Amino acid sequence: MISSLALIILCGVLVAVGVYLILERSLSRIVLGIAALSNGINILFLLAGGRSGEPAFVGRADQEDMSDPLVQAMMLTSIVITLALTGFLLAMAYRSWQLRDNDEVRDDREDRAVAR
Repeated sequence: MISSLALIILCGVLVAVGVYLILERSLSRIVLGIAALSNGINILFLLAGGRSGEPAFVGRADQEDMSDPLVQAMMLTSIVITLALTGFLLAMAYRSWQLRDNDEVRDDREDRAVAR
């Protein structure tokens, strides 16, 4: 299997940007980081799936010419989970903005007390 170097670099950049943004304190940056990380992982699934081929229906093509349907199912599941998580985080950021006029995640006092 020959992978495109541009896709490999794009996957690495998206994952790196996503991890960087997830480590920020603002919920809006966390949402953008989750979206970037998800797209990077989907490209990784695409690269790991191998070459494209015929649809995976028995009787339509030889088994060697068929593409792997597991990769397609994993990508679809990843897209659905990311959409649900993005909607949830956007609702949390909106509610935080309504209550405190910012969307920054604050430290929990009880966690600090337990850590001491």
